[in-house]
Amino acid sequence: MADENIRGLRRTTIIYWTLLFYIIAALAWWFISLQRQNMQIARLKQDYALSLEGSLTPAEKEQTARFISAESRRNTGKYVAEGITFFILILIGAFFVYRSVRRQLRLQQQQQNFMMAVTHELKTPIAVTRLNLETLQKYQLDPEKQKKIIRSTLDETGRLNFLTNNILIASQLEGSGYKSSKEELNLSALLQDCLQDFRLRFPERQFNEEVEPDVDIKGETLLLQLMINNLLENAVKYSGKDKPITAVLKRYRSGIELKVQDEGPGISDEEKKKIFSKFYRVGNEDTRKTKGTGLGLYLCRKIALDHNADISVTNHLPHGSNFVVIFKL
Repeated sequence: MADENIRGLRRTTIIYWTLLFYIIAALAWWFISLQRQNMQIARLKQDYALSLEGSLTPAEKEQTARFISAESRRNTGKYVAEGITFFILILIGAFFVYRSVRRQLRLQQQQQNFMMAVTHELKTPIAVTRLNLETLQKYQLDPEKQKKIIRSTLDETGRLNFLTNNILIASQLEGSGYKSSKEELNLSALLQDCLQDFRLRFPERQFNEEVEPDVDIKGETLLLQLMINNLLENAVKYSGKDKPITAVLKRYRSGIELKVQDEGPGISDEEKKKIFSKFYRVGNEDTRKTKGTGLGLYLCRKIALDHNADISVTNHLPHGSNFVVIFKL
C-alpha cells in the first residue's frame, strides 16, 4: 500500500511539473511570436514610409520614423507587462494547486495510517479480552489468578472504551454533531479522579500531582475528562516506565492553568507545530514504535477551544514535554 501511494505521488508530481513547464513554454512562445510580429509590422511601416520618399519632407520622415519606433517599443512593453502578469498568476496558481494536492495526498496517507492503527488498536483489546474470558471458562483457576485475569480484562475494555470515545467524539465535534451542555464543575476533583484511574491502570508508573483544591470551571465534564485522559495517555506512551508523570493545576488572576509533564525524549520544534493536527503522529511511519491513532492531541485542541482555552507544548527541562492548557476567565 505504501509503495502504491509513493508511485501515485510520483506519477502525479511528474504530470504536474510537465503541465507547468508546458504552460510556461507556451507563454514564452506567445511572447516571442508577438514580438516577432511587432518587429515585422514596424519594418513594413518603415518600408512603406520610405516608399513615400518623394511626398514627405525630411522632418516628416524623421517624425514618422520616431512614431513607428515608439509604437514598436510600446507594443514590446505591453507584451512584457502582460507576460510577467500571466507568469506571476501561473506561478501563484501552480503554488496553490501543488500545496492543495500535496495536502490532500498527505491527508489520504494519514487516513490510511489511521484506519490501520484503529484496526490494530481495536483488535488487540478484543483478542485479549476474548482469550481471558475463554481461559476463565475452560479452567478452574485459583482466586489470585482469576483476579489478575479479570483485572487485565477490565484494563483492555477500558482501553477499548477510551479509543471508541476518541473516535466518536472526534467525528461529532468535526461535524458539529456534539451538543455540549456546560455546567459548573470542580476541575480539581476531575483531574484527581483521572489520575487515580491511571494509577490503577498503570500501577508500575509514578503519577505526581500538584493540584490546587476547589478549582471550579464552567465546562462539559465528559469533554474535559477526555482531554485530561488524552494528555495523560500521551505522557504514558512517550516516556519511560521509570519516569514520573506530573499533573499541575493552579488558579491565577487571569485564568486557570493545567499542565501535564513527562520526562520522555521530548518533541522537536518542527513537530510542535504539527502535533495538534488531525491524524498527525510524531515520527516516521517506518520507525514509529508507539501505538496510537493521531486523534488524541487533535481532540485536546478542539476541546480546549470549545472551553475558551489555549493549549500548547513546551520543553520540560532538562528533557521531556510540558503540555499546558490555559483556561481564560
